[in-house]
Amino acid sequence: MKRFLLASCTGIALALGGCATAGAQDTETVTATASVPSSGPALWKVADEDTTIYLFGTVHVLPTDVEWYDEDIAAALESADTLVTEIPADAMSDPALQGAIMQKAMLPEGQTLRAMLSDEDRAVYETALGKVGLPPQAFDRFEPWFAGMTLSVLPLVQKGYDPESGVEKVVEAAAAKTARRAALETVGQQIDFFDTLPVDSQTEFLMALARDMDGMVAMMDEMVAEWLEGDADGLAEIMNRTMTDAAVAAALLYNRNERWAEWIDERLDQPGAVFVAVGAGHLAGQKSVQDYLRSRDIEVTRVQ
Repeated sequence: MKRFLLASCTGIALALGGCATAGAQDTETVTATASVPSSGPALWKVADEDTTIYLFGTVHVLPTDVEWYDEDIAAALESADTLVTEIPADAMSDPALQGAIMQKAMLPEGQTLRAMLSDEDRAVYETALGKVGLPPQAFDRFEPWFAGMTLSVLPLVQKGYDPESGVEKVVEAAAAKTARRAALETVGQQIDFFDTLPVDSQTEFLMALARDMDGMVAMMDEMVAEWLEGDADGLAEIMNRTMTDAAVAAALLYNRNERWAEWIDERLDQPGAVFVAVGAGHLAGQKSVQDYLRSRDIEVTRVQ
């Protein structure tokens, strides 16, 4: 069970970073934010006369041998007096989080996940579990979103992706001595993003993962490659293939991007330098954080 909880925590971070393969195609075509040639992960900034806010897209799990931390990113981070992440940096290691997930994730007594699925979907789902070495009943007591979160991570971990190699770990260590900390959301809010999804959307989220277990690692490899090149267009194109359920897209990406743009707008009223590190999917494509900032007449500049 601890293994499932740790995987689910990572899966929450991965999906909320816009890098999960889930759902049915949204009717709107994703178009990327303006990009420039780059030799590393993309970095943006917004600024006024006394405030600079850097926007950096992260990947929550990476292979251990990926090198990405370059001079431009280091300089931006070193100049910042505040590091802002999606949730507090130590939140995922808090034992209380496991209890909160368990409380939200359990189905009512007498219900089982597999009983919620059609015969066809149940067969696909059980096959997917077998591919990661789990028995058919592994998530019977859990809601579909929890099973989906866990299945989104296990194939990656089995192929060498490691949460300990995630970008946030490196950024946090680099800012350990200088930057104050702030967070855009709480862990409870992030759990609720999934727990309050319509059951049909939760189920489709799970089944989209189950149907493409074999392609999940290849797609993540592709996303990481686009991220390393700083290719917002390429990342947005992949998201267009994977962000497929309108309710999921709104809850996990668009609504949050709009709130974060509001936060950035308000933060510009305070002097200082801020480094905002959020999942790369939030900074690529239509209705990105940058799009919502521009709708507020705030100029966004690509740094690298």
